[in-house]
Amino acid sequence: QVQLVESGGGLVQAGGSLRLSCAASGRTFSSYVMGWFRQAPGKERELVAAISRGGGSRYYVDSVKGRFTISRDNAKSTMYLQMNSLKPEDTGVYYCAASNRPSLLEVYDYWGQGTQVTVSS
Repeated sequence: QVQLVESGGGLVQAGGSLRLSCAASGRTFSSYVMGWFRQAPGKERELVAAISRGGGSRYYVDSVKGRFTISRDNAKSTMYLQMNSLKPEDTGVYYCAASNRPSLLEVYDYWGQGTQVTVSS
């Protein structure tokens, strides 16, 4: 199993930036596909970005392409989400998740507690 703890959320004005971090402990971090999900008020949780075990493959939902960058440091057991040019519609709770499967888009098995991101207009 792996335990996940997010940090870095907060309140930012539109056009600003935030960097989220996800610290992992437990089983070897590099054995997991990792993803960032978000859930906006009244909406379903969606996969925002994902990264393969070695970092060579990445996925982004269309709405964040060109603005968000996912990365990971396997030596530090940490994943990041750099969010630039933030928009009010990026507001939500952001969750870090880990998957035992090789695909970036399949079911995720482990979840963090979430961190709130609020973008004001």
